[in-house]
Amino acid sequence: MAKVVFPDHLLPRTGGVRELEVECKNFRALARALEAKWPGIEDALEKTAVAIDGQIYQDAWLEPIGPSSEVFFLQRIEGG
Repeated sequence: MAKVVFPDHLLPRTGGVRELEVECKNFRALARALEAKWPGIEDALEKTAVAIDGQIYQDAWLEPIGPSSEVFFLQRIEGG
């Protein structure tokens, strides 16, 4: 099970849920699991960067997630 941590801005309807354990093999599967739990979240995920085991990705859809991975959602910073 991967450990998934959300920032407050991503899931305002969850009543403050910030961490959960999810079983998945890659980020796309994680997005599907989250979509099943919170319909409509996929739009937010597309606008959010993610760190998987410390590596930050702007577009992580095919990145593998191992059973002991840590996934952190981050605010995407545009421009720069």
